[in-house]
Amino acid sequence: MKTFTMPGTDITAPNVVLGLMRIQEKTDEEVRAIVGAALDAGITFVDHADLYGSGRHGCERRFAEAMRLTPSERERLVIQTKTGIMHPGPYFDFSYEHIVESVDESLAALESDYIDILLLHRPDALVEPEEVARAFDDLSAAGKVRAFGVSNHTAGQMELLRKYVNQPIVANQVQLSITHAPLIAQGIAANMQDLDQSIARDDGIVDYCRLHDITVQAWSPFQAGFFTGPFLGSDRYPELNAVVDRLAKKYDVPPIAIAVAWITRHPARMQVVIGTTDIERITGSAQGSDVPLTRPEWYELLRTAGYTVP
Repeated sequence: MKTFTMPGTDITAPNVVLGLMRIQEKTDEEVRAIVGAALDAGITFVDHADLYGSGRHGCERRFAEAMRLTPSERERLVIQTKTGIMHPGPYFDFSYEHIVESVDESLAALESDYIDILLLHRPDALVEPEEVARAFDDLSAAGKVRAFGVSNHTAGQMELLRKYVNQPIVANQVQLSITHAPLIAQGIAANMQDLDQSIARDDGIVDYCRLHDITVQAWSPFQAGFFTGPFLGSDRYPELNAVVDRLAKKYDVPPIAIAVAWITRHPARMQVVIGTTDIERITGSAQGSDVPLTRPEWYELLRTAGYTVP
């Protein structure tokens, strides 16, 4: 498992992250097996959100109840959580009061004294960045949060926050997979007339993150689109899956590892957030961390996913 120090922090992180949004109904034994399999594979980073589970903080609480982490076990893990999406609604709340209250609730649910990374969960159109800055300052000073980031934010939205907050924005969690790659594909085919891929659906998020040392975290790395089902093994993507299977055989890994490797191969040092609770898929995903896809292989996967490589 490849690791790196997340820029702006002293956090050593693997480039595959275990998302825990689906553990609410799992037994203690099942949760421990899921997390244990991830740890055995070198995945020491887990991703939560106050939204996940039945009721606010449900999955955070389920995780803590099942794991009962000792202090040394807690130190071994990087725990990331998110706040900002409100239900019923949905609507978004980046107010000082909500951010601070949500963190206190997350700490209680997680049975932890601190959160390693707190992300603002999707943009709040009514954000007042001065309030976010005040919340971050207070949470940092109290030792409750070590580092801060965002999810699904544009370059401009990150720039606005960075004008006010004193801490670095260390991560931006965005949807990215081989088949959902406008963040990357649009730049390859920019300014090509009559090509849908050339329509600007991205404002340079990946380049902005690279310029400002912000780690890109890819969520839904196996989804074909916005929750339209996985592309792996799908009869909607026969050519792509043929390439995936060929490369899986070449590198002696399962196909899911190739889907991970396509993202981790990018020089931006991206992290892949997997949401599966299947132990075999967790182990297979972890293998993708070390697959050294060549440039021709990387571009072949993008091309057979339906994108134009001029």
